[in-house]
Amino acid sequence: MTVTARARRIAAPWVVPMDRPPVPEGAVLVAEGGRISAVGPAHDVPEPPGLVTERFSGALLPGLVNAHTHLELTGLAGQAEAVEFPEWIRQVMALKAARTPAEVLSAARQGVRDCWAAGVTTVADTGDSGAVIEALAEADGSGIAYHEVFGPHPDQAAGATAGATRRLEELRRFTGPRVRLGLSPHAPYSVSGPLYAAVASLARALNLPLAVHLAESREESLLLRDGSGGFGDAWRARGIPLPAPLGRSPVEWLDLHGVLGPGTLCIHAVTVGARDLDLLAGHRVAIAHCPRSNRRHGQGAAPLAAMLERGLPVGAGTDSVASVAPLDLLAEARAARELAGLTAEAALLLATLGAASALGLESEVGSLTPGKWGDVAVLDLPAQVDATRLTGTLLSRSAADVRATYVAGREVWRRPHSPER
Repeated sequence: MTVTARARRIAAPWVVPMDRPPVPEGAVLVAEGGRISAVGPAHDVPEPPGLVTERFSGALLPGLVNAHTHLELTGLAGQAEAVEFPEWIRQVMALKAARTPAEVLSAARQGVRDCWAAGVTTVADTGDSGAVIEALAEADGSGIAYHEVFGPHPDQAAGATAGATRRLEELRRFTGPRVRLGLSPHAPYSVSGPLYAAVASLARALNLPLAVHLAESREESLLLRDGSGGFGDAWRARGIPLPAPLGRSPVEWLDLHGVLGPGTLCIHAVTVGARDLDLLAGHRVAIAHCPRSNRRHGQGAAPLAAMLERGLPVGAGTDSVASVAPLDLLAEARAARELAGLTAEAALLLATLGAASALGLESEVGSLTPGKWGDVAVLDLPAQVDATRLTGTLLSRSAADVRATYVAGREVWRRPHSPER
């Protein structure tokens, strides 16, 4: 797959690179190959002959980076209403299974478009259909598609691993410079210890990143502690052996099976204590933090401040519309700020350069930096902006305030009836 790119010069009253202070009356120049060649005050950014500058009111930000999505679930907002987490999971799985492959692909395509409309240009998506990586490839999008693997019974480990290997080979045709594959052994309540170990080994052999839902609910912790709770009841009803050994936290259990390490993205990490956080930091994992999804399921709040204090790379994620709709990464960043008492700058980093770092993509996206991809989100601002509160004002915006979105210099979304300014 080749990247469709376009040379483009964009100017606005504010350019917010994220790796340096905001630039008043600035501009961004994207070269023909789709990468940024200059950023700074408009009078310092070249204007190549024949290249018309697009001028906007508001601010130019790096395209937002969503550290956790399930775009194949697009369209399922409000359809899974169970209060108890295990039952909610079962409802979502049933809704997903009722869709045809064509419907799943259509949902993934709409999910990509919805991301662009919200200023998100790079996603870290988990799913088992292959629809999202196909949708990203055909749209010349950007992201990592983590192929999900399931199998709670130890006897399923060999077959599930072989199936994942075959599926990765089939999906490889959709990869390219901006679309990458990863692996995701789903969660401790849906994956056995032997399967976790096998998939982690496979990812290392293929040099693929890992993502895992981890410590998302109290029910997950109960399952691994003593086999109790809703997941424990479900396993017994299906004749599935309880996890071995019991008496571990979810983090300790994954550590025991060789899952944690650089390149592992731990999604949610809500029910974690100080020892768990030390283990995660010691293994140099990254965290996908989804505060609104965590709150919707009533599982408590992830200890974001303690994660950041330990130097864990953290990126904000929206999770799926089945949890929270609509997808609004700026709302997630605001929720994270409130949760951890962050500055506006630190909160906005979670949706830009921080998220890119959590995904190992910080050299490619997450800031408006020469050499990186020309991914730009144009955000409307109030008529009067206090320069000392600019970042806080940006953080107060929503997906509805996104004026236009560019991927590698190519316009992928513009608000209807929104002329250049």
